[in-house]
Order: sequence, then C-alpha cells, then structure tokens
Amino acid sequence: MPSPVRFAILLGALLLARALPADVTGCACDPFDAAALKRFECSLCAVAEQQPKDAPYFFLKDNNPVKANRWLILPRKHYPGGYSIDGLSDAEWTAFWNAAIRKGRELWGDGWGLAYNGMRQRRQCHGHVHIGRLLNGVERENYIVVRDASRIPRPGTAGMWVHPAGNRLHVHMGEGITETVLLR
Repeated sequence: MPSPVRFAILLGALLLARALPADVTGCACDPFDAAALKRFECSLCAVAEQQPKDAPYFFLKDNNPVKANRWLILPRKHYPGGYSIDGLSDAEWTAFWNAAIRKGRELWGDGWGLAYNGMRQRRQCHGHVHIGRLLNGVERENYIVVRDASRIPRPGTAGMWVHPAGNRLHVHMGEGITETVLLR
C-alpha cells in the first residue's frame, strides 16, 4: 500500500494535471514579438527578456501563492523547441545546476530538491527548474547517482528531479510532473 505522502503526491499530480492545460512542445513564443510575450505561456520568456543580456541565468520567486516556498532558476537565453534547458552548452549546463544547488542549500540546507517538469506537463514555454524543500518520503527506487552537477543528464522532453544524497546527487528521470516532490 502506498505511503500517505506518496498517495498525496500522486493525488496532487493528478488533480494538477486535470486542472491545468499543458504541453509546450508546440510553443509559439517569440522573444522578438511583444504581442506574443503577453500570452500566459510566454510570460517567463517576457521576464527573461527583462534580464541583463550577459546574465547566463536568473532566479525568480514563484509568484503562485500556492507555491509560497518555491523559487525558480531560468536560463536567460531562449532555446528552440519549447525552450527546453537542453539547449544549454556543457559549461552553461554545469553552471546552471551548480547555481540551483547553491540556492537550494541556501534556502533549505541539506533538505533541498530541484524539479524540472516535462514539456508536455509544463504550462510555461521558457525552461525553468523549481527549487524547494524536498518532501519527506518521496525517494523512489529508480534513480541515477551522480557525483556533481556536470554529470546530471539532459532530460529531453521528460521531467526530472534532483536532490542530495550524502556527497552525491540522486537524479530521477523520465517523469512528467516532478514539482510535486517539493513543499508547496
């Protein structure tokens, strides 16, 4: 029988998936079209455009009142194909994840977690990673152990979540909605 925490996570994910239209694989956001940036799914692209051009990434407090304990990290650049984070170069990838880990530690000590929702489950085109407190009891059996941020695999269109495990990281791949492993 699933634990109460796992049941709550699954129920929350199901309700969230049914309530919110998603799928940014056909994203039509154009950072050079002011009218396009006014659409809800393009609002994070609009925020990215307001950042300094030389900023590789930036942090943003989640403005959803239901997610009062969450932060986001976003790359400044826009990437084709639904603006996945997969477009980051290897050096940008490592810097991005190291920055997210530092922010997680700053906010939650060793209890942090990072979650990237799959592109078919996201409501915002611009790729972003949720930073929050990892819920107790959400660890699953299927994960990859990596020694540092440079070894975090690219998710493609799927979601993934990352958390500390001693001096290593556990990376859970191939999921859709992953932010449900974080405290709201």
